[in-house]
Amino acid sequence: MVLDVANPFFTDVARGVEDEASESGLAVILCNSDDQQAKETHYLELLEEHRVQGILITPVPGSHERLARLQRRGTPVVLVDSRSPTHGQCSVAVDDVLGGDIAVTHLLAEQHERIVFVGGPMTFRQVADRHEGAVRALERAGLRAGQLQVIETAALNVSAGKLAGAAIADMPAGRRPTAVFCANDLLALGVLQEMTASRIRVPDSISIVGYDDIDFAAAAAVPLSSVRQPRQQLGRTAAQLLLDEALGDKSHQHRQVVFEPELVVRQSSQAVPAEAATEAVPTEAAR
Repeated sequence: MVLDVANPFFTDVARGVEDEASESGLAVILCNSDDQQAKETHYLELLEEHRVQGILITPVPGSHERLARLQRRGTPVVLVDSRSPTHGQCSVAVDDVLGGDIAVTHLLAEQHERIVFVGGPMTFRQVADRHEGAVRALERAGLRAGQLQVIETAALNVSAGKLAGAAIADMPAGRRPTAVFCANDLLALGVLQEMTASRIRVPDSISIVGYDDIDFAAAAAVPLSSVRQPRQQLGRTAAQLLLDEALGDKSHQHRQVVFEPELVVRQSSQAVPAEAATEAVPTEAAR
């Protein structure tokens, strides 16, 4: 179950799940919660009624107790792009604090100090962690956390990015940020569209860094720098953990797999393009 099936990040994760499941002769049912608790609950009840072998889910905030009850009733659950707060489930995630750190460290290295973070809602752990990493990079450089401007968005899509971009474009030129770090690529693409519409040149007047490195990032009118997540590998690994729990014996132990993200530099942040990035390597947190 994904938060937004229209987000290419989740499409790629789902493809990794399907590839792994099909190799074991299993079918995948894709559900879209639309970031809504009521819709997520409905789908969870439906999946339990159909006695699925297990559930892979990127949960809506506040869902952990509901998922724990489901698991106690016998349905294995693996969290995807999310960490288990109690290690009561297997989980597969990316170190988003590190991701936010490397994004802003790159912008600081490009001599940017007026940086704005665009993302939200902050109730999403992924967004909060990326913001935390951005603050960490500033503080390590000797700057105050308050120097990072924040535009919190209501969603993580292009429309929300365009609204944030319009707010940036309306700022006086002397106070306008010179760089934007967005919590995902859809937001970054929306900001980029608004900068183009407002005749604010990227990267000459403002640099932009996104997050996820979806295919559209490299194909944008100004190729977008982005923090890459190993999307299909996230899906494959999550499916492997679920199959191990659902089809294995009682010796199964829950694991929390954490991947390290990497920065892919393109024209939108004005630096020399980076060489092709290598496949991310997972590390495993303490059980």
